Amino acid sequence: MNLLLAAINAKYIHSNLAVYSLKGYAKEYQEHISIAEYTINHRCEFILQQIYKQKPDVLFFSCYIWNFRYVQELILEIHKLLPQLPIWAGGPEVSYEPEMFLAGNPGASGVMLGEGEETFRELCGYYVEGTNMPELKGIAGLVIRDKRGEPVRTGAREPLDMDALPFCYGCLEDFKNRIIYYETSRGCPFSCSYCLSSIEKGLRFRSFSIVKKELQFFLEQQVPQVKFVDRTFNCSHSHAMEIWHCIKEHDNGVTNFHFEISGDLLTEEEIALLATMRPGLVQLEIGVQTTYAPAIQEIRRSMDLGRLEQAVKKLQQAGNIHLHLDLIAGLPKEGFSRFAESFRQVYSWKPQQLQLGFLKVLKGSFLYENRKEYGMVYQEYPPYEVRSTAWLTYEEILSMKLVEEMLEVYYNSGQFEMTIKLMELAFPHPFSMFLELGGFYQEKGLLSMSHSRIRRCEILLEFLAEKDLQHLELYQEALTFDLYYRENMKTRPLWAPDVSEGKALGHPQKGKPLHLEPDLAEYKEKTRKYCKKGTQSHLEPFWYDMEEIMGQKKLNRYPEKEPVREFYLFSYEERNPLTGQAKVRKIENDER
Repeated sequence: MNLLLAAINAKYIHSNLAVYSLKGYAKEYQEHISIAEYTINHRCEFILQQIYKQKPDVLFFSCYIWNFRYVQELILEIHKLLPQLPIWAGGPEVSYEPEMFLAGNPGASGVMLGEGEETFRELCGYYVEGTNMPELKGIAGLVIRDKRGEPVRTGAREPLDMDALPFCYGCLEDFKNRIIYYETSRGCPFSCSYCLSSIEKGLRFRSFSIVKKELQFFLEQQVPQVKFVDRTFNCSHSHAMEIWHCIKEHDNGVTNFHFEISGDLLTEEEIALLATMRPGLVQLEIGVQTTYAPAIQEIRRSMDLGRLEQAVKKLQQAGNIHLHLDLIAGLPKEGFSRFAESFRQVYSWKPQQLQLGFLKVLKGSFLYENRKEYGMVYQEYPPYEVRSTAWLTYEEILSMKLVEEMLEVYYNSGQFEMTIKLMELAFPHPFSMFLELGGFYQEKGLLSMSHSRIRRCEILLEFLAEKDLQHLELYQEALTFDLYYRENMKTRPLWAPDVSEGKALGHPQKGKPLHLEPDLAEYKEKTRKYCKKGTQSHLEPFWYDMEEIMGQKKLNRYPEKEPVREFYLFSYEERNPLTGQAKVRKIENDER
């Protein structure tokens, strides 16, 4: 008997914790269960062929917004080829309107509702042991078809004890080069109206004695990253503190742990502990979503914005925590200009990542039930993203999309740190800065193309030449700095002087010619002295004092004095664990 669990992930680096948990829980049927993982980048035809070749006796699909259309197409095509094959679906995409799903997918045999471990184990018994097990209607947590083909729900299933869940990572070979997902709790203390977690009542935690052993396994195996999927990790102070103390005390210097937390729940004790951790040991994701009080109230969210801001600032001051903050565009009550203000406020906190997401009207959520009241127009098919609301037009959504794309390329990539800091001084509002840049891309027909990093720099310089020509040379040097800040470039950008061949330029403001031979000799001598053989480093000269620029509060042109080249050494063997940037130091005059 071959029971096949099929998962279609968003990316190769992702793994599907659900299917591994289902298999691990059904211990007595391990020899009959197999797992097949694919991605949405695979063609449906390829997945169809691979599933068919495995000749499953029963097929199970794990359904999410990113793969639901694939799953429905696969069910349709597989049922044509194997009309007697039982096909089951589970996951959030089918748990809230299962009757509608079955009506639209006649090839599906039934739906596993909600938490699926015990339900799946009993289904395994039904198929493997046959008549020794109760009929399908005797298995709780299902929606099945009756003799007339009509959907019928079996009994409700009680939530599992978290300690009964299996540890899915006994063999890490299956997860090489992939993110490890791990959960220590289920449920959420909040009732945000856009989120499905608000439907599940109650909180359950895995015992720390078990969690400690499992964390130790990850640390001993030097797993690069463990991503906790707990909805609000720090909703229990004692639970969070035990785990954070554990990973600090047993830090292996390699593993990074990612937690999704509520920032305004952070206590002084928690912040103090986090501040003592190795840089890069922990990264925190905080769903701010909006700073607009009427929107916060409308989505039934509990948040102390002032306390959240203070917590973020304290974590930033510690300088050792990678912060990822989220915003959601399209929430009730929040229009275009007010969202721009939410963006400005959260952007000013300077997280390493700022994700601009768009509201998804998920089946089963409070927003879904009240979508007409809010005037929500949204995608009919997954990911059900909002297109307009009573407060936001589709045209405004499209403008926000431009901001999102530019934010990802020029801020979240971390590849333009110095240049973006300068641009922030030239533009009055960060939202309008990214919007104008996105508008430039759109006007020039550049949005639908794939661009190299160098080309991204060139486009940015073209944009800045239109917007702030007087500081163009400063932006050119900042972009050169950014390029070497990230990697030891094999090819110099066209706008930078090639000092290694003596093709240096005059001072950018004065047009004053340089003495090329002494300049070249000085560059070569410093390179020989500081870029030791066998080390990964680069020496670069600049007309502008980059240390001074980093601390500027307004844009200043180079002072009218005799120009002096400043040399900066980029060391790639010593990188910032939070940003990945090279360690940089200025070669002071007394070192020359």
